[in-house]
Amino acid sequence: MTISLETPCVLIDTDILARNIATMAERVRQNGVKLRPHAKTHKLPSVAQQQIDAGAVGITVAKVSEAEVMAAHGIPNIFIAYPLVTASKIERAIRISEQIELIVGVDSLAGAQLMEQTAAKHGHTLQVRLEIDTGLRRTGVPYEEAAALAAEIAGMPHLRLTGIYTFRGALLAGKPTLDVAAAGLEEGQLMVQLADRLKAAGIAIADVSVGSTPTALYAAAVEGVTEVRPGTYVYQDRMQAQLGVCELDDCAGSVLVTVVSRPSADLAIVDGGSKTFATDVQPGTNPLQLRGFGHIHGLEDALLVRMTEEHGMVELGPLAQAADLKVGDQLRIIPNHICSTINLHNHVVMQRGDTFERVPVLARGMLE
Repeated sequence: MTISLETPCVLIDTDILARNIATMAERVRQNGVKLRPHAKTHKLPSVAQQQIDAGAVGITVAKVSEAEVMAAHGIPNIFIAYPLVTASKIERAIRISEQIELIVGVDSLAGAQLMEQTAAKHGHTLQVRLEIDTGLRRTGVPYEEAAALAAEIAGMPHLRLTGIYTFRGALLAGKPTLDVAAAGLEEGQLMVQLADRLKAAGIAIADVSVGSTPTALYAAAVEGVTEVRPGTYVYQDRMQAQLGVCELDDCAGSVLVTVVSRPSADLAIVDGGSKTFATDVQPGTNPLQLRGFGHIHGLEDALLVRMTEEHGMVELGPLAQAADLKVGDQLRIIPNHICSTINLHNHVVMQRGDTFERVPVLARGMLE
């Protein structure tokens, strides 16, 4: 495959992208819950708008700066699913919420108190959701402490507690799993049970928001879940394919690289290294046990086995050696993790048949 594009670059097949968006929207709709996709994967207001046009109620982001970019480009409903614990970020969130519908995350009494004080100073009320740790041991109030914290927040006059949310991923009984159906079911049940407990205590909980790309549809089938927040599904990646969520043919995103050196028959060097491909999903780790850092189209036994900053070392098996790769040839590689890969690139190339459009990733690097 040779395309007249400077490499390395991220290619997005727009037909597959549109299909992925439509498929998730329809399947979530069939479950009778709301879809609020996480924009961490694409970081593009234009793709977020496609998701909303297909039926999403809004989008999810992790950072205030991402919300600022999305709001500035017309996205009307955003959830910052991350605890805001500094006055400056809370003030920025207040400014956004004066323009669009905004929901913010909270997971501690200290964070809630600062949010209350800052909102009061500005004469503003913030809509908040309480984040729950359901086993990932990341952010989120411990499950057994959630009711007490929810009661505290519900009594704060400038915070309007409307829901609870969690991120759990492919986790079952506290351990990584390939059984994403059971993981999603457990996630949904845990959150609905907590929501029922809060309601019984007189705390009004309207939204129960759960679900990642592997678990969303299974969690959505739990009665009482109101919203799911998958992200990776728009582009998909090798990790999702290994989890059984999609086929490799459903991956809209890939990285185009060029062979820059052929030091031996069993080795090709490409112009994409750790500054091109995300390395957070490592080969040989449970539960995925992936081989290499990506799937190489058309070369069944070729593996991207090692990377330095600007070089990727592709090990060639007998079948790949028979392809007789030459310096200057191009390879298309589906990365293990597309979300972190996108954040390494200032632009993506949207491919519509034989037409290519270079598009800036407007929310790339928005980390604050």
